[in-house]
Amino acid sequence: MKINSLHYITTSPEAAERACQGGVRWVQLRVKNQPAAIWKQLALDTQAVCRRHGATLIINDNPALAQQIKADGVHLGQQDLPPDEARQMLGAAFIIGGTANTLADVQRLVAAGVDYVGLGPFRFTSTKEKLSPILGLVGYAEIMRQYQAAGITVPVIGIGGVRLEDVAALLETGLHGIAVSGAIGATKNPATAAALFINELTVAKAI
Repeated sequence: MKINSLHYITTSPEAAERACQGGVRWVQLRVKNQPAAIWKQLALDTQAVCRRHGATLIINDNPALAQQIKADGVHLGQQDLPPDEARQMLGAAFIIGGTANTLADVQRLVAAGVDYVGLGPFRFTSTKEKLSPILGLVGYAEIMRQYQAAGITVPVIGIGGVRLEDVAALLETGLHGIAVSGAIGATKNPATAAALFINELTVAKAI
């Protein structure tokens, strides 16, 4: 199972469309405080965008909805359904990701059978209501050093306020990739911003 190195997190199908036009091929739909019917419609509309562009659709926090619409996977926060229970519910083919803030979190998620780990936050971000302790570059470097020493190979994605200029240094720590929201979605031209991130990731991985 290939885990993309650029994860785009959004709340709307329109934003997903603009990002996919710039080359994004992994979209995580994060919907908060909305009725089930609205959440489902947003998921279906975003799924249509993803299918048109050949992109992977991950539903945040809602395994039941991911199963219902046959999304590609689900991303589970630390207060959500445990990944092993989600795996029993969804089966082997679904992608399951989990949120981590420490090496212990990473190890617990790996033991529970996740396909990738979202590790963060890198810096302060306004898109998350209950922010875990900020890791910074030093925090990532130390966790990834221990991760490699432990022989863990599950892809780790850096998340939380990541900017274009951070990409090279973050990948140097051993991260598989990054997740961004505002750095693409809040720009004047999301398609261009997405293309710049993809290029930066390609260059950083080639070094």
